[in-house]
This record gives sequence, C-alpha cells and structure tokens, in this order.
Amino acid sequence: MISDSTIQSIRDFVSERGWGQYHTPENLAKSISIEASELLECYQWTPQSPSMDEGHVREELADVLTYCIMMADALGVDMDDIVMGKLAKTKSKYPAEAVRDDFEEYEHRHLNARKTDDDAQSSPSK
Repeated sequence: MISDSTIQSIRDFVSERGWGQYHTPENLAKSISIEASELLECYQWTPQSPSMDEGHVREELADVLTYCIMMADALGVDMDDIVMGKLAKTKSKYPAEAVRDDFEEYEHRHLNARKTDDDAQSSPSK
C-alpha cells in the first residue's frame, strides 16, 4: 500500500507546520469528504468521459489519499489490516460467482445487508 517513507513524509509535513493539533478524526473525516467532492467535481458535466485535466485529478486524488493516511495514523490503525479486513468481509458478502455480471443479485445482496445492519442498530442491547 503506502510506503513507510511516504507516511513519515506526511507526518513530518504536518509536524513542521504544527497542524497536528487540528487533525482530529472528525476534522480529518470532514477533509476527506471535502477533497473527495473536489475530485468528483473534476468529472462534473463530463459523464462517461475522462476529465479534461488529468493533472488536477491526480492532485485531488493525492489530497484524498493524504487525508485518509492522516486519519488512519490519528486512529492508530494499520491501513493494510483495515483494507484487507474490509476486503474479506466484502468478498463474503458478494461472492464473485454470485454477482459477476449480475447487477440484480448484487443489489439484492446489498439491500439485504443494509436491512440487516439497520435491524441490528435499532434492536435494544441486552
């Protein structure tokens, strides 16, 4: 995934500017969303076609990734572990042989998973 030297460069950059005090998980999550919106804006009004400015797209993607790295660092989580854990969970939820080229099956599984998650959240704790 991301090299240790890249992560350290981000840490050094933030530290040199004294910005760590502002990098709470809440603020970093907001920044991820803001930067993701700026990335999406590169494709506004150009459906199904590449952005006109690939350099700008790369910069916005770098911003999203940088904030994600900072959030993982702030939370003390290993990026490889959380990505591989989520990938395993998603593989189980959407087996390739069941959903490949079958959007209706994917959607069925997705909606059922959401319903199960909603039910679990609304049931009282014991």
